[in-house]
Amino acid sequence: MLKKFVSVRKILTLGLILSVIFAAFSIYYKTTYWGFKFMPKQTAKVWTIEAHVSFEPNGDPIKVSLATPTISDDFKILDEDIVAPNYKIKKLPKQNRIILTSDSMEQEQNIYYRVLLFDNEDAKGKTPAPAPAQPEKPILDEQMAATAEKLLQQAEAMPGDKVQKIIRLLNQTPPDSTVVAFLPLKKTPKDISNAIRTLLDLKGIPNRTARGIKLEEDKKSFSADLMLEGYIDGVWKLYNIETGKKGKPENFVLFQRGGESLIDVEGGNNSTVKFSVMKSITSTLNLAGKRAKLAKQETLFDYSVFNLPLNEQNTIKWLTIFPLAILVIVLIRNVVGIVTMGTFTPMLISLALVKTGLIPGLVCFSIILSVGLVLRAVLSRLNLLLVPRISAVVIFVILMMQSMTILGYRFSVDIGLSAVFFPIIIMAWIIERASITWEEEGPSNACREVFYSVIAAIIVYAIINNEVIRHIMFVFNELNLVILFAVMLLGTYTGYRLTELKRFAPLVKDK
Repeated sequence: MLKKFVSVRKILTLGLILSVIFAAFSIYYKTTYWGFKFMPKQTAKVWTIEAHVSFEPNGDPIKVSLATPTISDDFKILDEDIVAPNYKIKKLPKQNRIILTSDSMEQEQNIYYRVLLFDNEDAKGKTPAPAPAQPEKPILDEQMAATAEKLLQQAEAMPGDKVQKIIRLLNQTPPDSTVVAFLPLKKTPKDISNAIRTLLDLKGIPNRTARGIKLEEDKKSFSADLMLEGYIDGVWKLYNIETGKKGKPENFVLFQRGGESLIDVEGGNNSTVKFSVMKSITSTLNLAGKRAKLAKQETLFDYSVFNLPLNEQNTIKWLTIFPLAILVIVLIRNVVGIVTMGTFTPMLISLALVKTGLIPGLVCFSIILSVGLVLRAVLSRLNLLLVPRISAVVIFVILMMQSMTILGYRFSVDIGLSAVFFPIIIMAWIIERASITWEEEGPSNACREVFYSVIAAIIVYAIINNEVIRHIMFVFNELNLVILFAVMLLGTYTGYRLTELKRFAPLVKDK
């Protein structure tokens, strides 16, 4: 028998360890791929970016090529849409572009591309990629070649890496005479970018242009920012062409990189693209399905509790907290050694306290219990049978709850209104159980059981009423499997309870 008992304990211990490992992996999976958080009411920023393309048709067939956000770990695309009447739309995901074609048009054309992004973070401007080929040497006349060589020599004295040295030299204030000779008189960001790229090509550093937008709330009608990427130390690094600052700015989304332009229009003139940005807030739970789909894990999500309607989710949210409350009751009874009135009566009382509030609920519970005990004492003198006696108590409890609720509403007393939330049958059973204990074991034992039941109910109430605990137990409901094995393992505990240690302390002293 002892060997069998030991083997059961070992099996349950192994089950507990395996359940902990499974729960840890599941929590990691949910936080990584579904974006769940340990704190409730966590929100995520959803950025809506709208690109407005406009141009004037010249009578030829139209072809518009628009760059879309490049593939990146910085953010994920929640949704995208394009408004382009009378156009055929073709997406090129590998090239991150959208192609729109149409016959000739007469009036000014307006095309709108909208994309919703979330989880945008600073990726520090590093994009791992295979080593690119060495850039071709630009063809310059003798004077410009000499000027470029002199600029490369001057750049060595500037701070920063090889790319930053060139950027800072061309943007220094006041500009050097050599820089003035190398750049156009009315220099634009594109002129500066081309000059930087020319010097980088001469130096043999792979480089490419990049265009993107900074996500700022309610930012409307602005052009994309022009930046530059240089291949340094085995990775592409992003640089600001005006300051030389390295790294992707915070909340910055790249729309185009490399040789292709942000927008190409055939069959039209004076093409422009303007951007607008708007921020909205949504719950991380609402994005879980989208995250799972993007991670190609939608099958698991479809069979999870998070795919249920909200009403069912709210019901299950309360069910998932019950195992933790049960574990607390088991610890109170089997480890601490406190005797309560029934095994799970404290948990049922605590559920009523969640609806009523702690103080109003305790006052209401005390009133119902006190008056019910008085009625039970009167009924005991009538020598009624058990079932009719309990039925009478149930009816009386119902009448008392009705009366307290009506009076509470009439006089705007919250305590009276709380009476309706207490389970009727449980209240009648508590009254009956307390009365029997009073008669058989005396009033002190009856009061002690009621008192300890209320204390246990308050402890459970503090746990299940905590929003953080409810959120964790619902989102990471695999923890209930750990609780299951923990409760079963506690069932093999045969040692002294804490109250028994105090009870037998005099015997230890005498020995």
